[in-house]
Amino acid sequence: MENLTIREILDSVYRGQIRIPAFQRGFVWEPDRVAFLIDSIYKGYPFGALLFWRTNEQLRTENKLGPFDLPEPQADFPIDYVLDGQQRVTSIFGVFQTELQGESDTWKDVYFDYRLIADVQETQFFALSAEEVDPSRHFPLKAIFNTTEYRRLTRPMSDELALQIDALQTVFREARIPVQTFRTDEKEKVAIIFERINRQGIPLDTLQLLSAWTWSEDFQLQVEFEELISELSDYGFTGLSNDISLLLRCSAAILTGSSRPESLVRLNGAAVRERFGEVVNGIRGALDFLDGALNLPSIENLPYENSLIPLAVFFASTGNGEVSISNTQRETLVHWFWRSAFSGRYSAGVLRHLDSDIQEAQLLRRGEPSRLAQIPVHISESFFLDNRFLVSSVNTKTFIALLAQLGPLNFVSGAPIDLRQKLQHYNRKEFHHLMPKAFLTDSRQTQFHENILANFCFIARTDNRQLGGGAPSIYRQRMAGNVTEILQSQLCPNALFDDNYASFVQNRAALLANKAIELCGLVTD
Repeated sequence: MENLTIREILDSVYRGQIRIPAFQRGFVWEPDRVAFLIDSIYKGYPFGALLFWRTNEQLRTENKLGPFDLPEPQADFPIDYVLDGQQRVTSIFGVFQTELQGESDTWKDVYFDYRLIADVQETQFFALSAEEVDPSRHFPLKAIFNTTEYRRLTRPMSDELALQIDALQTVFREARIPVQTFRTDEKEKVAIIFERINRQGIPLDTLQLLSAWTWSEDFQLQVEFEELISELSDYGFTGLSNDISLLLRCSAAILTGSSRPESLVRLNGAAVRERFGEVVNGIRGALDFLDGALNLPSIENLPYENSLIPLAVFFASTGNGEVSISNTQRETLVHWFWRSAFSGRYSAGVLRHLDSDIQEAQLLRRGEPSRLAQIPVHISESFFLDNRFLVSSVNTKTFIALLAQLGPLNFVSGAPIDLRQKLQHYNRKEFHHLMPKAFLTDSRQTQFHENILANFCFIARTDNRQLGGGAPSIYRQRMAGNVTEILQSQLCPNALFDDNYASFVQNRAALLANKAIELCGLVTD
């Protein structure tokens, strides 16, 4: 850890030694927050250390520090890229510098109000527009390091006021800004560090970091991802900030064999640009497989979105070619999907399991022996009896995905359910109790909770209202379709109409468990 004076920071910025890398977001602090930082420096309050990455490698930079255009860096100096503290560096530089003209209409100079009484809580520093400045009480901080302007402003002051302003100048001239600087030529380390200190914005920040190292005039990675997400909107992709982490992991897996996005920075930028088509083909192929082979039209339907990653690796192809998939490979992928879902594979040890599955997917694609589908999993009726229905939970998504494999029929009319319409943006309204809550309460059948998975199926809200809240033996009369076919399409036993909740859910849980075992390719006795 070192300490820099404000003067040293100003000089380093002027020389081009301190730079803002392209992967940093822009300056966003409001003027009042800038003034608040200056107050903290003046009072000696902690405000956090800056983090610099020092390197002789010049990256594509924004060439701006907030509203200020910066000079080109001098070749004789290493460059300090700001990884943490961009807002503070920009604020300090903007307040005290005098050589550059800011372009932003939102920037305001900061002034010291010397008429206010010093207070440990209240500030004497204010960001003011030109019309708000009162020369009889406001001293511009821009004059602190400008000797000529400082003398001009303090010359007509009384001795008492001049001493007060001299004390102010001394504080800022002697103030020390804590800085931690590290050197490395390993870009993946920079990616990890930047990721960790920006936890609240990991996905997009990582993309910006990668963009800085893959950029060319005719290829901008962030733009490519934005266009891809727009193209994949029918599959549930909604925006760069929401889905970029998943796409980065897919990209890393296809291009490097690792699910860690930081592994991408080890690649030559040209390699990323040249092979980006493989990423696009892999993701498209994976989504088509999920839709066609598993009746899951949206990434929202996946118990684990990370399941897309090994699939994308398998389907990645160059040019306009598609991966030819054999029946054995298709069966392996299907078994792997269900085993990973029912085993909770990506709930813990995520990166380790992903990297293992990526390697096995590569082997499977090459036609070599693969252990991709050999994931240990135990399935029993308890999965459907113990877990509650919650649309956002992994277990509920797994249950809904299982129901989607059956070609479910409308519970009232018996007409086929449009799964694409129901699943693309599904929510709690599309699923309701088979044994209504009101009936269970009235009949005091409390051995099993009413919200367990085994008591749910595809029933839209309007159909649920038509069926009513009475006993199944009563609402059966309102089912206009072929009741036997409807029940079979939702793995629902005839015991539903016996109005015995415990017997019904146990029977249905057994049917669901047997179906899950079948989907996983497990051998039953």
